Amino acid sequence: MVKARKYVVKKHFEGLPKREDFEIVEYELPPLKNGEILVKVEWVSVDPYLRAYNSQNPVPYDQFGFQVGLVEDSKDPRFPVGTRVVSHKGWCDYVVIDTNDAKTDDEKVHKLPNLKGLSNSLGVGAVGMPGVTAYFGFLELCQPKTGETVVVTGAAGAVGSLVGQIAKIKGCKVIGLAGSDDKLKWLEEIGFDKAINYKTADIKTALKEAAPNGIDCYFDNVGGELSSEIIYQMNDFGRVAVCGSISAYNESDTPKATILQPVLVGKQLKIEGFLCWRWFNRHPEGYAQLAKWIHTGELHPREHITEGFENIYDAFVGMLKGENFGKAVVKL
Repeated sequence: MVKARKYVVKKHFEGLPKREDFEIVEYELPPLKNGEILVKVEWVSVDPYLRAYNSQNPVPYDQFGFQVGLVEDSKDPRFPVGTRVVSHKGWCDYVVIDTNDAKTDDEKVHKLPNLKGLSNSLGVGAVGMPGVTAYFGFLELCQPKTGETVVVTGAAGAVGSLVGQIAKIKGCKVIGLAGSDDKLKWLEEIGFDKAINYKTADIKTALKEAAPNGIDCYFDNVGGELSSEIIYQMNDFGRVAVCGSISAYNESDTPKATILQPVLVGKQLKIEGFLCWRWFNRHPEGYAQLAKWIHTGELHPREHITEGFENIYDAFVGMLKGENFGKAVVKL
């Protein structure tokens, strides 16, 4: 018998998740049945959506999330021993996966893309769910054109930092918003034309200075009043891709923000929310292009690595506080 550990959410979060909201449970895994694989987890992802979806799940529940692991035993010939896989089985150190028991696309286990020497951790980062979120969300919804001005909020995070770099690859001027001067420095190092500290700057003035000719595309990770300020400075027929609203995830009440309908109508803007699973069948295309850009040096993913199963909670809360540069990931 293999002994395993997992994080169980026993209480719905109020504000920032608390350590006592979780319980680490030790248990023995059952013998494999046909169609199952035993996976030793190597990398665990912590992402904002884990906070956003908390209230939608009855407690207790096993903490879900993406992970990369090594197949140590298999009763599915498609996943032989030694295969590395990506799954949504969450915060655990070992897991038995029924490879045929997936109700939705995000629950499907798949082989780690061929990273050609890159770190396997990228399978939950720049060549994983955050990568295709940036790739398809930005390119498909914003449809950027060479010379256009792009604004990205949450620009130093896992998705935002990739969006900004993809926009530069496509020939755009890119402005990123982040919450510390160290992050601003890093954003400029990876090619952002301008980085603004949303905590200290007068946003309206700073945006007018950085984008005197207006904004064509906005990739929104944060929501709230900051997004309203940005959208009011967009050009006619501007496009907005809404990825998330992390500014409100830890709030008990939905924050108020300036009404958007006047500018949406007056400037004929297109604003669209999305989930990356819309393009699930095209994900391999996205993985291949993202990996190629990394190998050619056009894309520079950064990882904020925490080590140790017992430290997953700390990595999660640190990410929600904005302590991470790039993708927050835990090495087991």
